Formats: sequence, structure tokens, C-alpha cells
Amino acid sequence: MLGLFRVRKKASPAKILVVGDEPDFVNIVEYRLKLIHYAVVTASGGKAAMEVAVAEKPDLILLDTNIPAMNGQEMLECFRTDPVLKHIPVIVMTARHEDEDIVPSARGVSDSVTKPFDFGQLVDRIQAALENAKRR
Repeated sequence: MLGLFRVRKKASPAKILVVGDEPDFVNIVEYRLKLIHYAVVTASGGKAAMEVAVAEKPDLILLDTNIPAMNGQEMLECFRTDPVLKHIPVIVMTARHEDEDIVPSARGVSDSVTKPFDFGQLVDRIQAALENAKRR
């Protein structure tokens, strides 16, 4: 009976790394994700993204395919070859509409969205990728 009155610790929010080359776009995504209680860290380029990912160990990475210094596919390869980062789900964000521009799942991508996207759809995909990662 005493167990009914125990205070439960709130689960900490999932941490998401947003990697993009457009500061306004990254800031909007960051702001909207924080509104729904995700912890968010950002990076604007390939080297910075690797440094932030290693330091912060996010639960999920939102990766723009058009980033400075490295393209999205090169960045994904870096994530997938790093022993600490290789299991983190990655959702690719692209402004290109051709299927060959979206990195195939065989390359380690959990999902992809084409910009501009519906934010609700992005959140659904984030939640699905985080749930799938928990099952592994």
C-alpha cells in the first residue's frame, strides 16, 4: 500500500542532435522540439557534428544531407564507423525529391523526410525511430 505514494522519477527527455547548414531552419526545428520536451543540441557542419555527437551521445540524430565540409552520406559513414555512435538512429532530412538522393536504409538510416515537411510527421518519425532503438 505504501508503494502507491512513492514519487516516480520522470524519465529524462530524449536528446536529439540536429545537424543542418541553415541556421534559421536548425533554430526552428530546435525550438519546436524543445516545446514538446525533447532535449536538443545542434551542429552546423560535419566536424562540429561529430564532436557534438561524441560529447553529447544523443538518442537520435536529424541529419540534413546538405551540410558544410561533408555531405550527409559522408557524415552518415562517420557516424556508422564510430563505435560510440553507430547504433544511434539517424533520420535524414533532404530538400531533394529524387529517390536516389535519399540515403537507403541499408546505409544505416532509420528514416528520411523531404523538406519542407509537416512537423507532426517528423515528430511521428522521431518517436518511431526512438521506439525501434529501444527494442534493439
